[in-house]
Amino acid sequence: MSKKLSLEESVFELVNRHPEVIDIMVELGFHDITKPGMLQTAGRFMTLSKGVKLKRMDLETVRQAFWRHGFEFLE
Repeated sequence: MSKKLSLEESVFELVNRHPEVIDIMVELGFHDITKPGMLQTAGRFMTLSKGVKLKRMDLETVRQAFWRHGFEFLE
């Protein structure tokens, strides 16, 4: 059974529920998430959806990366 995530949930909330999300995000190129304090500040208002747009990433690539780690996005 896969774990469900929302693209509109804050990164802070996602990581609190599923700490392995950090590794997936770093794998996708979100290296700033590992900087001290970044999760507690920007992570509180930054959603996965906003981050994907900001980095001009393909949503399907992101979806596949999370899927490989047992996650599924709510529509």
